[in-house]
Amino acid sequence: MGGLYPDSLYREVNAHADRVMDLGLAEDHFSKPVGSFVALDIENLKHAIDEVKQVILDLPEHSEKQKDAVVKLIHLRLKLQELKDPDEDEPNIRILLEHRFYKEKSKSVKQFCDKCSTIIWGLLQTWYTCTGCYYRCHSKCLNQIPKSCVRSKVSHQSEFELNICPEVGLDMQDYRCGECRQPISLRGVPSEARMCDYTGRYYCSSCHWNDAAVIPARVIHNWDFETHKVCRYSMRYLALMISRPVLKLRVINPLLFNYVEELVEIRKLRQDILLMKPYFITCKEAMEARLLLQLQDRQHFVENDEMYSLQDLIDIATGRLSCTLTEVHTIFAKHIKLDCERCQAKGFVCELCKEGDVLFPFDSHTSVCQDCSAVFHRDCYYDNSTTCPRCPRLSMRRQSQIGPTHPD
Repeated sequence: MGGLYPDSLYREVNAHADRVMDLGLAEDHFSKPVGSFVALDIENLKHAIDEVKQVILDLPEHSEKQKDAVVKLIHLRLKLQELKDPDEDEPNIRILLEHRFYKEKSKSVKQFCDKCSTIIWGLLQTWYTCTGCYYRCHSKCLNQIPKSCVRSKVSHQSEFELNICPEVGLDMQDYRCGECRQPISLRGVPSEARMCDYTGRYYCSSCHWNDAAVIPARVIHNWDFETHKVCRYSMRYLALMISRPVLKLRVINPLLFNYVEELVEIRKLRQDILLMKPYFITCKEAMEARLLLQLQDRQHFVENDEMYSLQDLIDIATGRLSCTLTEVHTIFAKHIKLDCERCQAKGFVCELCKEGDVLFPFDSHTSVCQDCSAVFHRDCYYDNSTTCPRCPRLSMRRQSQIGPTHPD
């Protein structure tokens, strides 16, 4: 029973149980079924609750009759809440501040309202969830939401705050919550001020639940993946942004590659995959096998080798991405060099030494001409002062196709 109802309600009805009286009065109050209270107006229901509370106070403490009366009181209190927050005539969709709220059908899952921080009693209360940012709240709290949908911010401003905890100070906030503008202070009077490590601003306890998240600025500048406390709005924003490739490390902090060996390894694997991509988009077997879908969760890996998501960096630090990307690299290379005759035919023979196996641009011991994309053994290429014998031949071929020009 304790798991179904709030503990505060039990404390309230048991705190003053110090007198004894006949149970007959209590039984008179509950002679009708609980459902009949739906027809009562709110004032009559409040009056009935007050009478039942008095009955509980007069019953022996911890007696079976008192426990039964407590259960009855809880039902009355929940019925009062139902009358205050009726389910009838509530629309299935509500659009507010770019939030797209849908009425929830699940009744048994325990949730907390993001606006008032209290429990949502799904069995008796109407509640909504935003399909964009997953903001949850009672129907009665909808019109009190202070900020627009986080997903709208992600759509309009897909970038991270890259300054580490840019604290502005409570005085710059007029000693008010950075979201709902409720008065706050570091002493907790009238409400506790809690700092968000992502925005550097202070929030009240209703807008900041001490959720913890990895902070992008700390990762980029310090390779620090420790979680820090953030407000609810920042938590939802970081959750929606975590897989978006918006971090260009080469520009933001190029020195990071000098200190993090794993980043160098991942960059090389990504560069190799980009060199393999042309083979797949012209290979019927590769297209039928949908090999490029091996990276469908990281589509930016087949588009460039510069952009990273926060999730990429987290997975690099844990070693997970290296294992995954190495496995994909092996599958791709196996198709090109062993399984597919069409792809094998697109390999190169080193024109400088004219010896050795068929070469591919993603082989670790090769060099690629930046002008014509011919592939050579690395040692051969640099021993010949990086001259490419294929470029002059291609140039002569283009000139012969154009033909001599004649004056008019």
